[in-house]
Amino acid sequence: MFKADFLEQQASLTMHNHPRPKHIQRPIFPWVAVIVALFLSGCSSVPERRALPPEYTLDAAIPGIPEARFWGDEWPTFSVEKFESYTDSDLKENFSKLYNQPHNYLAISGGGANGAFGAGLLRGWTATDVRPEFSMVTGVSTGALTAPFAFLGSDYDDVIKQVYTTTTTSDIINKRNPLSALLGDSIADTAPLQHLIEKYVNVEIINAIAVEHGKGRRLFIGTVNLDAGRAVIWNIGAIASSDHPEKEKLIHDVLRASSAIPVAFPPVVIPVEANGQTYDEMHVDGGTGTQVFVYPAAIDWQKITQLLKVKGNPKVYVIRNSFLDPDYLGMKRNVLPIASRTIDSLIRTQGIGDLYQIYALCERDNNDFNLAYISSDFREKPTEAFDPVYMTKLMEYGYQLGIQGYPWQSTPPGFTLK
Repeated sequence: MFKADFLEQQASLTMHNHPRPKHIQRPIFPWVAVIVALFLSGCSSVPERRALPPEYTLDAAIPGIPEARFWGDEWPTFSVEKFESYTDSDLKENFSKLYNQPHNYLAISGGGANGAFGAGLLRGWTATDVRPEFSMVTGVSTGALTAPFAFLGSDYDDVIKQVYTTTTTSDIINKRNPLSALLGDSIADTAPLQHLIEKYVNVEIINAIAVEHGKGRRLFIGTVNLDAGRAVIWNIGAIASSDHPEKEKLIHDVLRASSAIPVAFPPVVIPVEANGQTYDEMHVDGGTGTQVFVYPAAIDWQKITQLLKVKGNPKVYVIRNSFLDPDYLGMKRNVLPIASRTIDSLIRTQGIGDLYQIYALCERDNNDFNLAYISSDFREKPTEAFDPVYMTKLMEYGYQLGIQGYPWQSTPPGFTLK
């Protein structure tokens, strides 16, 4: 919803920043603009990059952190080999918080400002004294910004409350002038978001994540490698535990990349190494690949839970920071509203499809499926892309649902068990 609305809003502002002079006729001006844009395209200020050659796509790695990330559609070889070589004593040592324990997994979706719903729900869940410690937390887009604090536990509830009740659009982006947007890689610049991430995900937080990673718990963040057109899952704990000299920057870049809405926000270029040379990859919003994920379907999860001697069935909790019910809007016959509504529809249906995939994995792997999302009974509307008044009301809505004992759905929307 907010991705589509943001693109329409910014495009509309760009079109109206400079009113058309009266003496220029309508049929001529658009063509003049196109010609000027084509002429100036060679003068673009977009930084040069050294893109990874296609033949090294499968070999590229983060120097010194071989387990920093893996493709979102496969079981990485290093993980398979580890589990096949581990003895019981190895598993007890490396997964002390997971071995012979119940497992609870939390997956937090994208949704822009609607991330306030999940933040409120987590806070309300804490107040009930039954919120579990999560064995694994995954996040995409706005969910990537919540995930580190959900991973570290309820002691950080005040942090996510502050993030989602005091942040405004100007704390996330700087709007670019029309020419810069036309010749650049995005409509807006996310330098403010970078500062926000650096402020909240500081060295203390990163060190705390490393400690929990050492106990076997996992924090995964999703991006999309735009060069490869493929989802990537980043192991934030492995990065935090490494000796990489710029690990803090790498984590900040991954979090910003996961939130980098294509066209609206600039992609994030991440250095990699292949064949002894340094190249870079372009990463964007994880929601481009999936709105929410738990683990790749290619992983034999039952094998993992059997080796770890997990008690009972793992519980999967999915927070979809979005409305799932269809809504009716009488559309104007104009390009921007049509484009916005189309993207909005694609995001909603993609998100529902992701929920069905997670449900199918739960059925296959004997996990318990639990779903939370924003109901259509919440009718507040934002006045800007990141409206603190709207987000405060949505957080309170989520909090009240959580403190009352949220009625987690055991199936995806529209699915009926016979």
